[in-house]
Amino acid sequence: MWGPSPILGIWAAVSVACSLDRYRHDVSDSGAGLREILGVRGFRLLLGARLSGQLGDGLLQASLATFVLFSPEREPTATKVAVAFAILLLPYSLIGPFVGVFLDRWRRRTVLVWANLLRGLLVVGLAAVVASGRDDAVLAIAVLIVLGVNRFILAALSAGLPHVVVGRFLVTGNAIAPTAGTVASVIGGLGGIAIRKAVGGGDSGSVVVLACAIATYVVASAVASRLRPDQLGPDDHTATGRDTMRGVVSGMVAGMRHLAARRPAARAIGLVMVHRVIFGIAVALSVLQVRGALHPDDPEAAIYALTLATAAAGLGAFLGAFATPRASRRFGAVRWSAVVLVVGVTIGAVGAASATLPGLLVVGLFVGFAGQAVKVCSDTIVQEDVDDDRRGRIFALYDVAVNVAIVTGLTAAAFAAPSDGRTPFVASWIIVLGAIGALWALRAEHRDPACNYATDPSAIPGQR
Repeated sequence: MWGPSPILGIWAAVSVACSLDRYRHDVSDSGAGLREILGVRGFRLLLGARLSGQLGDGLLQASLATFVLFSPEREPTATKVAVAFAILLLPYSLIGPFVGVFLDRWRRRTVLVWANLLRGLLVVGLAAVVASGRDDAVLAIAVLIVLGVNRFILAALSAGLPHVVVGRFLVTGNAIAPTAGTVASVIGGLGGIAIRKAVGGGDSGSVVVLACAIATYVVASAVASRLRPDQLGPDDHTATGRDTMRGVVSGMVAGMRHLAARRPAARAIGLVMVHRVIFGIAVALSVLQVRGALHPDDPEAAIYALTLATAAAGLGAFLGAFATPRASRRFGAVRWSAVVLVVGVTIGAVGAASATLPGLLVVGLFVGFAGQAVKVCSDTIVQEDVDDDRRGRIFALYDVAVNVAIVTGLTAAAFAAPSDGRTPFVASWIIVLGAIGALWALRAEHRDPACNYATDPSAIPGQR
C-alpha cells in the first residue's frame, strides 16, 4: 500500500519545480525600469512579504524531504506520482474558487497579514505531528491545510500587485516577484537541508527546520503589515458584505462569467494550462527515469540527479523571466508565448526521450524557460484585462486551473509510461500538445486580439 509518506516525499522532491507555477513578467530595456520599480515602497514591501513567505516554503519542503521517495521498498510509478499530486493539489481546487471571492471582499493587505500568521500557527501543529513520528494520513492532512493557505496567499499577492505598480512596470513586477520568490524557495530548501544536517538530522532535525519556517512566516506578516490597510485593494470597499455561502457562490459564478466575457484573459489562462499539462508529463517522466532507469539501485544518486534537473528548471525560469520583457515588447506577448512554447517543449521532449542525465537537464532548462515566459505574459494580460473587483477570484480560478492541468499531465503519463520512464511515445505528446496550444493561441489572437500591455508602455490599469 502506497501511503502518505511516499506521497509527501514525492511532493517534497519536486515542489521546487512546482513553484515555477507561481507567477509573472518583465524587465526594462536599459535596467532603468528595474531601478525605478525597486524604488517604489509598496512594491518593495509586497516583494519582501513574498520572499519571506517563499523562503519559509523552501524550509518546509526541506523538512519533509526526509520522507520516502526513492527507497527500494517503495518504487515510484507514474500512477503513484499522479496520485501524490492529485491528493496535494486537487483538494484546494475544490475550495479555491470560493476562497477567491473573499479576496475581492476583504482588504488584501489584511489577508496577507493574518494568513501568514495562520500559516505559521498551522506549521506549529505540523511540527507537533512530525515530532510524534507519525507519517500517516494525519501528516498528509496537515500538509494539505498548510498548502491551501499558501495558495490563498499567492493569489492575494497577484491580485494586489497592480495596486503598487502600473503600466509597463507591471510587467517588470511580474518578472521580478515570482522569479525572486522561486530563488528564495530554493535557498530555503538548501538552507533547510543544511540546518537539519547540522542539528543531527532525524525527526528532531525536521522540527528545527519547521521552527525556522514559522519564523519566516511571522516576518512575512510583519512586512505586509507595513503596507497601508487599503493599499492592495479591492477598490470597491462596499463589497464586503454578504459573506454567506449563498453570497460566496454567487460571487464565484460572477467571477466565472466575467472571465468568460474577457476572452484574452481566458485564453491566456488556457495557454498556461497547456504548458502545465506538459509540465506534469515531464515531472512524471523525470521522477521515473532517475529512479528506474538512471539509478535503480542508488537512491542517493537518484535524489542528486533529480536535484540537478530541478536546478536546471530554476535556471530556465530565470532566463525566461529575463528574456521575456524585451521579446514580448518586440514580438507581442501572445506571439512570443507561442514561439517559446513550441521551441522549448520540443527541445525538452527530445531530452525526455533520451532518458539520460543530460537529457533531464535539457528538459528542466527548456520546459522551465517556456513555462516562465508563457506565465509572465499571461499573468500580465489577466491582471490588466479583468476588473479589480473580480481579480481575486479570477486568480483563485487561475490557480485551480493550473493545479488541474498539472494533475491531468501526470495522470496521462500514468496510463502510458513504464516504471523506468523510457517512453519516446509519451515524450512525443509534449511536442504535439505544445504545437496545438501555440496554433490555437495565435489563431484566436488573430481573430480577437488582446490589448497588448506587454508592448504598450502607455497602458495603465484603470484607463482601458
